[in-house]
Amino acid sequence: MDFALTEDQRNIRDAVFQLCAQFPDDYWLERDKDAVFPFDFHRAMADAGWLGIAMPEATGGAGLGITEAAIMVQAVAEAGGGMTAASSIHGPVFSLEPIALFGTDEQQQRMIPPIISGAEKMCFAVTEPNTGLDTTKLKTRADRVEGGYRVNGEKIWITNAHVADRMMLLARTTPLDQVKNKTQGLSLFFTKLDRDKIEHQLIPKMGRHAVGSNMLFINDLFIPEEDRIGEEGQGFRIILKGLNPERILLGAEAIGIGRNAIQRAARYARERIVFDRPIGMNQGIQHPLAKCWMQLEAANLMVMQAATLFDKGEECGVEANSGKYLAAESAFEACHTAMLTLGGMGYAQEYHVERLLREVLIPRTAPVSPHMILNFIAEKVLELPKSY
Repeated sequence: MDFALTEDQRNIRDAVFQLCAQFPDDYWLERDKDAVFPFDFHRAMADAGWLGIAMPEATGGAGLGITEAAIMVQAVAEAGGGMTAASSIHGPVFSLEPIALFGTDEQQQRMIPPIISGAEKMCFAVTEPNTGLDTTKLKTRADRVEGGYRVNGEKIWITNAHVADRMMLLARTTPLDQVKNKTQGLSLFFTKLDRDKIEHQLIPKMGRHAVGSNMLFINDLFIPEEDRIGEEGQGFRIILKGLNPERILLGAEAIGIGRNAIQRAARYARERIVFDRPIGMNQGIQHPLAKCWMQLEAANLMVMQAATLFDKGEECGVEANSGKYLAAESAFEACHTAMLTLGGMGYAQEYHVERLLREVLIPRTAPVSPHMILNFIAEKVLELPKSY
């Protein structure tokens, strides 16, 4: 049992930090203020090859695992970019997994290289306004027509749809009342985001302003059959394969944000003089920060355990969900503690802690709430009755 990063993994972390140093705190504060997608950061990550870290080498990717991807996105968040930086590259890092796992050779060669090279951007359109996490109740329909499908429906909270060229879309191809199992009849597509047929509306929100969240209104969108990933009606089974990597990577990013907040707070506590001494001499400052550091590092072990299990092809649902929960909760406490450490200045934008606190609420809430994870652990691990 070895908890240390390998030399290659340390090199990944160091190299990402070096690249991110080109985008200092003020860059991310400006993106937060002007709500403009960080195009130059996205391009720099693409040019350095990081967007394809977990994609097959045959498609131009690095062919590495989710463990290495977690190390990479954690460094991105920890370097100061927070969820804004991490979310700007989510699509290539883990949303392409369905194509890598279930796409044909032709689809992999056609669909993956433009995304990981940065030539195109993508979004993942699953969630709908009235279904939430009850994915089997999706109402967006993809009806069979000659040569493909005609799609109509609505999606919500679709990250980066306003700048995307391509869309991973889950839609119902067989009505719910015509399938034996409610998980059947959903199909997955990766296709052009045709703005003549898809209207987007940005959702005003609390944080991560540079990476937009969107409502999508899809009206008679034609999707050619060759853009369907896997068999018709098997889309739910396919996207399930991507849930654990998503939780692992969100957990890793949360830890990165928490670490950055604690580092800022500790530096401030060393430098801030009140009553003729640094405030960091007070145990009322020291102990909360020390507690946060321990919680973050413990959560990181669970996240990396989940990543290791996934890369070995072993079941990791319990570990992935637990890691995401622990990471998000400890990161939230770290950011809040950092704000309290800075006192009034913690509320000031120039110190960046308030930005981190706003952004850490994303992994705490999405892609699955902490309460749903607690339900999952209670039922799957403790074998308690299913809650309603």
